Amino acid sequence: MNKLSEEEVKFITQCLKEGKPLPDSYRYVIPFETKKEYELTYAEKEREEDILADTMAVPLQPIKTFGNGGEGWANKLIFGDNLQVLKSLMNDSQVREKVKLIYIDPPFATKQEFRGSLDQKAYQDKIAGAQFLEFLRKRLVFLRELLSDDGAIFVHLDYRKKHYVKALMDEIFGENNFRNEIAVSRIKKNIQERGRVRKLNEEFDTILFYSKSEKLLVFPPRRRSSKPDRWHSFEAAGYRTGMDYELFGFKPGQNRHWRWTKEKADQAIEDGRLRANPNTGKPEYLVSASKTSLCNNLWADLTSYSFKWNYPTEKNEKLLERIINIASEPGDIVLDCFAGSGTTGAGAEKLGRRWIMIDCGKLAIYTIQKRLLNLREGIGNREKRIKTKPFTLYHAGLYDYQMIKQLPWEQYREFVLKLFQCRNERHRIAGVDLDGYLNADDVLVFNYEKHKDVVLDREFIDDLHKILGERIREKLFIIAPAASVSFLEDYIEKGKTKYFVLRIPYSIIGEIHRKGFTHIKQPVSEMDINDTVDAVGFDFIQIPEVECKYSLDKRSKECVIKINKFMSKVISKTPMKFENLETLSMVMVDYNHDGEVFDFDEIFYAEDLKQNNYEVRFNSTKINGQMMIIYLDIFGNEKREVKKFKDFRR
Repeated sequence: MNKLSEEEVKFITQCLKEGKPLPDSYRYVIPFETKKEYELTYAEKEREEDILADTMAVPLQPIKTFGNGGEGWANKLIFGDNLQVLKSLMNDSQVREKVKLIYIDPPFATKQEFRGSLDQKAYQDKIAGAQFLEFLRKRLVFLRELLSDDGAIFVHLDYRKKHYVKALMDEIFGENNFRNEIAVSRIKKNIQERGRVRKLNEEFDTILFYSKSEKLLVFPPRRRSSKPDRWHSFEAAGYRTGMDYELFGFKPGQNRHWRWTKEKADQAIEDGRLRANPNTGKPEYLVSASKTSLCNNLWADLTSYSFKWNYPTEKNEKLLERIINIASEPGDIVLDCFAGSGTTGAGAEKLGRRWIMIDCGKLAIYTIQKRLLNLREGIGNREKRIKTKPFTLYHAGLYDYQMIKQLPWEQYREFVLKLFQCRNERHRIAGVDLDGYLNADDVLVFNYEKHKDVVLDREFIDDLHKILGERIREKLFIIAPAASVSFLEDYIEKGKTKYFVLRIPYSIIGEIHRKGFTHIKQPVSEMDINDTVDAVGFDFIQIPEVECKYSLDKRSKECVIKINKFMSKVISKTPMKFENLETLSMVMVDYNHDGEVFDFDEIFYAEDLKQNNYEVRFNSTKINGQMMIIYLDIFGNEKREVKKFKDFRR
């Protein structure tokens, strides 16, 4: 370590006292500032220990199970911020250090327009530079913890950020665990420009392949060459020909030895691999160019993208088939926390693997749900329909409070303790039964079922303080339904103790978490689908207020939904005011709703609707029986309507 001046020592000491990060120029001066011989440095990079400790875990609320799996494992489809979900999965003994294969296709942070089928705008990444790197790094830290010792991770990137991400993964997984950089063909472009251009065409994406340790063994697939078989003459190979054999013969050239016995030649003639040239009569042997060979890291025979499910950035099933077969076996767990259209889960399902998929977009969740319930046996969704193994849809971070209240008391108690990051440890102080701890402070879950007529008011706090008095620390946390609390303050102070009330529902929990509450944001246009926000905390579903006029345009024979009012009901500590229609994200439609599962057929984004005076229009012949319409706000809340054709004719 270089000797520091007195001014430098004072500056570093002041930074430490104030909790401020040191400038990059100091990072390699002080040994404890880095644990690597080299690493990627950038603004606001957090320590791994802080990421693991400070990330909020949110419990998984089961919403619906598709299929009957009985007891044991059911595959998981999770709607929520993947960072908070990954922290929660760390507490699941079936998942932590049990995941054999991770594939992720994170947003590329390119700020470019990616064009898919029909030249439609697919998405525009908005996370750039250091913000993107730290966004991804946090998730990679948790993914490493979930991987089994013999597990592997594949990270799909484009050319813009792969060199930075390679440095991050060397740091997180260890450079010695880097296995391959794989090149995969992109969608072919027809370049029309002539003459000089600014750059060469990009032909491939990159997949970085790492293992958790040296224990990983992979199964590289074999692939056949597409070259045709060819006949080769012996003379061209340096042989002299004669009539030594029954049909024809050949002798070795100068300084050569006999290569063929008569028995071998007879068998080759019988097999059709040895013949006389039909024009010259001279002997020829067949060389098969279509031999199989081990797969290498140039996957020019595959493309990254597919558009069978009409989802932006959708990946090719054949690509995932290869990755899954390389690094996992039937029964292993495969995880994708940027699930998108669900290609990873679909491939895992068809290849007999268990799977976990996570995405923060409602459109992604409904796309995956539709895809899994309409699977076909073959890769690429061909051949006969297959029955999907049971899977459960979970919400993480956006909850249905009515479902929570309907839980049996013990399940309710356990859920709300997890909701507020409390340890479930029953204990007694002065005869009062307490439920756990938040950090080192005591927690009481208010039993609204047992005390139906009791209101949590100031008198309740007075009585509690008289009993507990000096026996507790500076804080006591009480978890209670908002309807059971009669005062508005976050806490009531008695002596040296603050009695905090953690209300349910409650969007901002500033006293527990250093970061303010942030909603998951849903897109308002197709270009925004991969916009990503680090959600912090949790919220409860608040059904938007929607007023529409349903009519039939007799001239065009179109059904028309005119959205006159759309207002989100957001509960927050700081009031949030929105204009009418401002929080609309999209309208999704299932034209043939079976009354059970929403199987969407078409999407109308808010930005497009705005250009059309907020009118949803579609051909009236699309309605088959009854249709379901979902009006989605930017926070993930839904208003559902079921309509029939007659409802548009009124």
